[in-house]
Parts: sequence; C-alpha cells; structure tokens
Amino acid sequence: MALYIVGDLQGCLTELQGLLKQVDFIPTKDELWLVGDLVARGPRSLETLRFLKSLGDCVKPVLGNHDLHLLATYAGHKKVNPKDCLGDLLAAADVDELMDWLAQQPLIRQLPNEEAYMSHAGLSPQWTIEEALLQAHIAHKNIASKERSYWLKTMYGDQGNDWNKVSNAIERFRYTINALTRMRYCDESLTLEFQHKDPPNLAPKNLKPWFELVSLTKNQSWVFGHWAALMGVCATKNIYALDTGCVWRNHLTMIRWHDKQLFIENHRQVK
Repeated sequence: MALYIVGDLQGCLTELQGLLKQVDFIPTKDELWLVGDLVARGPRSLETLRFLKSLGDCVKPVLGNHDLHLLATYAGHKKVNPKDCLGDLLAAADVDELMDWLAQQPLIRQLPNEEAYMSHAGLSPQWTIEEALLQAHIAHKNIASKERSYWLKTMYGDQGNDWNKVSNAIERFRYTINALTRMRYCDESLTLEFQHKDPPNLAPKNLKPWFELVSLTKNQSWVFGHWAALMGVCATKNIYALDTGCVWRNHLTMIRWHDKQLFIENHRQVK
C-alpha cells in the first residue's frame, strides 16, 4: 500500500487523474489524501467531487476554505462568487448527496501510525497539537451535524483571530475555521493575519509565516496546502507545503509519504 497526499485541487480533475496515472494508483490498495480546497476556481468541481466520492474509503480529504464556502453557499448563507465555477455543481441532481459527503470530512487528519498531521492551512502557533485536534474535532462535529447550517453561518469574520480572546463556543468555532483553513501569517503576538498572501520574503517585517512559529518535535510532521504563493517551498523541517497553484496555470503536486518522493502534473487547459 502507498499513501499519496495531493495539494489543492480547486476542480483540476484532469491533473489529478494524470498524477494517479503516473503512480498506477489502485483504489483497493492505495490511499489518496487531499489537503482541501477540492473545489472552486477550476473547471471541473462537480466532476471532482463525484470522482473522489466514487473512490470510497481510500479517499481522505480535509476541508479547505473554498469547501466550507461552498457548503455555506449551498445552505443559502452566501452567493456564488463569480470567480468560482460552481454553477453546474449547485444545480446538479446529486448536489444534496455530494454536500452531505463533503460535510462529513474533517479539518485535521492524522496519518497512520505516526505523529504526522494534515490540515488545509496549517497549525496555529497559539495551539498545541492536542488543542488543535480537540478543536478540529468539535468543529467537525458541528459541520457534520443537523445544525450544519447554523454553524456555517457563524464561521465568517476576521475578528476570530486570537485564541486568547475567545470567550464562547461560536468564537472558538470561528477561530478554529480561521486557523485551519485561512491562516498564512501571524503577527508578533501570534494573532492570525489574513490580508497578506505573498511569500515570506515579501511580507511586512512584523509578520511571520505560521510554520516559523510552531514547535514540532523531530518525530512530528505537518502537511498543508492553501498558500499557492509558496509554490511548495517551506524550509521548516518536517513541514510540507503542497499547494503549487495548479488552478493558476502552474502544476499539481503530490507526495508519496513513505519516501517523500514528489510527483507533479502540469496545468492543462480544459474547455
């Protein structure tokens, strides 16, 4: 068995299938882990969700900010972003089934038999791993529950950016969503900052990327996506950046976990 982890898809199904062909992926034998943002700006979001769902238990995604926004839009809390290619998905006959499947996916996954973890945006420097796992579990239960619509409506807001200032369940939920699906930089007080998306060499001096502020042991690893401007470059040991901006005409990246070999599939123009 091989375990593969793929960066942000954003509806780039053609490139994902190219990667799986490269490694002769076998659904009954191998596992496909995905760092979130399965849908949105790419051309084949509907087909992407159908394909992933069809593969069954070998597919193990986490939710990204675009996935959560899709769920909120489906619930009627937001309008479709004109930049997203979600019209056919939201109009599909099987949209209810697809949204239920998506809502069951967690915010953090731990890789088998080791202290390695995957989330869309990373690990908040204000959290231990244990705290992150606890809060991700609580948030996952909310999103997967019958009260999903209520919780999705409460998740928006940049003010949920300081764990030391949260005071109730809604604020804890909002911070959890922000930390695990939107975070890139933190300021000197470790407060999350959401405005800057450039790579670290172009960031203001008062900001640091989250991965320079967390403390992992030599046996711990973290895998994330979300930050296309990094183009897979993260110098912090045991932290792996996999978003290489396929939807922005770059390429899709996949790592085979046991030997850390990278595979790439260049962006293809799909009409």
